[in-house]
Amino acid sequence: MSNLVFPQLAGLMWDQKKIPIFNTVTQRVVSLKESRISLSQYPIYEYELSYEVLRDDTANNELKTLMGFYLSCQGAFDSFLYIDPSDCIVTAQQVGTGDGNNKVFQLYRTYGGWIDIITDIQPRGTTLPVLEVYLQGVVQNHSSYSVNNYLSGVLTFVNAPAPGVAVTVDFSYYRRVRFVEYQEGDSDCFSQFMYNLWELKKVTLIQDKL
Repeated sequence: MSNLVFPQLAGLMWDQKKIPIFNTVTQRVVSLKESRISLSQYPIYEYELSYEVLRDDTANNELKTLMGFYLSCQGAFDSFLYIDPSDCIVTAQQVGTGDGNNKVFQLYRTYGGWIDIITDIQPRGTTLPVLEVYLQGVVQNHSSYSVNNYLSGVLTFVNAPAPGVAVTVDFSYYRRVRFVEYQEGDSDCFSQFMYNLWELKKVTLIQDKL
């Protein structure tokens, strides 16, 4: 497991695919009635990316950057962090209400009517919006709390918020993923189409839940 961040490169095409995957057991009897059992409370996400051009010259090294990243992860062996550009920022997310005793709050985000636990928070000072915590709408001093940025996404206060006080958070986050390795017949391989110009029709990432 690493905290390497998947590179953001020019040449990425717009047709990114994002697939939420649950684990459901379905049984159908002779009358065709079904019974279903959900084995997962939360989904994992699979992403398919496509690069129409990866340059490989002295001024631009997208090919070496992406292939080098794949090699450093040893293919599907090591997990890493991915920024989903369509789903990586939360603002004014209420994560709980104080009761005078509880100091610990799990960070999550709502997506429509869905609540999704978030475990890999971007540390303060990264390029996306900084992490900020509010009590009843008032921003808090950074020394009054801590956040476990990787693996848990837990917010811990030095002093418990008072009863009835809304705890809200602005934060940006990653998805922890790994590569899905190439299988014979797949199209996810680096292909050179002109001098110093390559393409990658498909690279597949799947969320790694630890």
